[in-house]
Amino acid sequence: MNNEIISKYFPSLTERQKKQFAALDALYRDWNSKINVISRKDIDNLYEHHVLHSLAIAELIRFKPGTSIMDLGTGGGFPGIPLAIMFPEVRFHLVDSIGKKIRVCQEVTSALGLENVTTQWCRAEEVKQKFHFVVSRAVMPLPDLVKIIRKSISGEQFNGLPNGLICLKGGELEQEAKPFGKAAQITSLNEFFEEEFFETKKVVYLPL
Repeated sequence: MNNEIISKYFPSLTERQKKQFAALDALYRDWNSKINVISRKDIDNLYEHHVLHSLAIAELIRFKPGTSIMDLGTGGGFPGIPLAIMFPEVRFHLVDSIGKKIRVCQEVTSALGLENVTTQWCRAEEVKQKFHFVVSRAVMPLPDLVKIIRKSISGEQFNGLPNGLICLKGGELEQEAKPFGKAAQITSLNEFFEEEFFETKKVVYLPL
């Protein structure tokens, strides 16, 4: 599956963005052969399962220039790196507790020439800065995640949605979301994307 799937859903990409998305395949294949950040059998589905999946957040909200975002438990850079390509005027801070994964993020962002990405090898609890949003891909149950990141959310508002947590998850989320009542908005990704992979995938938005 090549990167045309990205243009299918995001037809107004600039030439630079198209080149950056196209470059991801070779970069991740190369790094994955040294440091396993994407399962070997899944690397052929990079664009659908990882890049487009990350960009579901861009379907939910178009971040305004100047927004700051922490990607918690970024792994090999998802959803942070695809979002950083999509929103070049938004600042992304990629955090992971595994050093070699952060190294992959650093090398990939450097190769792509992304100047809006910073990285930090640490646990989320150690991050001192404040952000408008925290994004994450299925790192832990919602209540645990909220406990850790609540202190990291800035009080300054200037996006269409109030500041908070946006995370990509699969499966049944009713129990996880229960403590937050109606505040947690759960959207099925098949509202955005028609591929079968997205049938069970969801994006959860929780203002904090």
